Amino acid sequence: MRAYRDGVLHVENVDLRAIAREFGTPCYVYSSATVRGNWRAYDRAFGGRPHRVLYAVKANDNLSLLRVLRDQGSGFDIVSGGELERVIAVGASPADIVFSGVGKSHAELERALGVGVSCINVESAAELARIGDIARRMGCQAPLALRVNPDVDAATHPYISTGLKENKFGIPLADAEQLYRQIADDPALRAVGIASHIGSQLTDAGPVVLAVRELARLATTLERRGIVLEHIDVGGGLGIRYRDEEPPAIADFVATVSAEVPAALRIVIEPGRSVVGPAGILLTRVEYLKSTPAKNFAIVDSAMNDLLRPALYDAWHEVVPVSAPTGDIEPVLYDIVGPVCESGDWLAKDRLLGLGQGELLAILDVGAYGYVMTSNYNARPRPAEVLVTADSYRLIRARETGRELMASELALLKD
Repeated sequence: MRAYRDGVLHVENVDLRAIAREFGTPCYVYSSATVRGNWRAYDRAFGGRPHRVLYAVKANDNLSLLRVLRDQGSGFDIVSGGELERVIAVGASPADIVFSGVGKSHAELERALGVGVSCINVESAAELARIGDIARRMGCQAPLALRVNPDVDAATHPYISTGLKENKFGIPLADAEQLYRQIADDPALRAVGIASHIGSQLTDAGPVVLAVRELARLATTLERRGIVLEHIDVGGGLGIRYRDEEPPAIADFVATVSAEVPAALRIVIEPGRSVVGPAGILLTRVEYLKSTPAKNFAIVDSAMNDLLRPALYDAWHEVVPVSAPTGDIEPVLYDIVGPVCESGDWLAKDRLLGLGQGELLAILDVGAYGYVMTSNYNARPRPAEVLVTADSYRLIRARETGRELMASELALLKD
């Protein structure tokens, strides 16, 4: 929920200049109404059909956003022990948590079984054996789903494609039935579902449909063998519009995928980007304007350590001035770059903007895979985060200080 009002960009009813004045830049700003609305769109799309909407915590793990989602009734899809601790900290019920991820450690699995997560999505035969050993030692029964790799091309960036046979994720479809029989024969294990996730930033439901059809066929085969599952986890991955993408509407995506799932099975879906991505803006200020024979550069106070997606994925984010252009400055093509000592430190290329030094800019649609991928490269403190609700806003993560960057090293300095 962002719009220009009286020539100034607002998030909900808040003037972004006020946030920049109070908290400085760079600064992430989120719309709570957008987060709530996107999550509800998933939940409502299922109608009366049994389902569970689990927010994918890896997209953005800020505690305040997790609390907003918990208050909506969201469950959580986690991929690490740290994410488990974060969702527990905001009061999530273990019954609303599914633990995914390809490399779960002994400690992570013990903690997950100890708190009683609803399901662990198993990624390999080796992991299945480890879970069985831990469950027997703990005297509990582990609720499991196999994450099946259906070898379906998600037609997305290769770094975020997860459903091809050459990817590290999931169990080959041909091996899944035998592993389900192994689970059925082990009293320390219990098969509750079957899962798949083929990639992120998907703009076509077709590949997901192909994957879910394979899951449904396998679930039907297993039922004939006496192994009755409770749910099919169709994954997440629905994309958003960054530039000219045309992903399906949430309701249409849900309806299309749900049609492939047998009515007796509950549907689990794990959206992340499409819930929080459009909710986020990164505020940044122009430090210098620099022209060379080859390029015009707007050097801003944000860098690749604050927003990695452009450098990592060649990702495109719209960049707009917070104060609408008045026409006083002739627009020229700028590369928006940061202070980090890397030629790869860029946030946007070839943007037609009329800029002045000190200009406040907004980088749009950064709510997913923005702050969670930040770093302290070049000893740069991480930015602040602010949550907007209607006409009010509050700091939800303070900007790091230089002293905080060195806190874990101070004992060495004293020696």
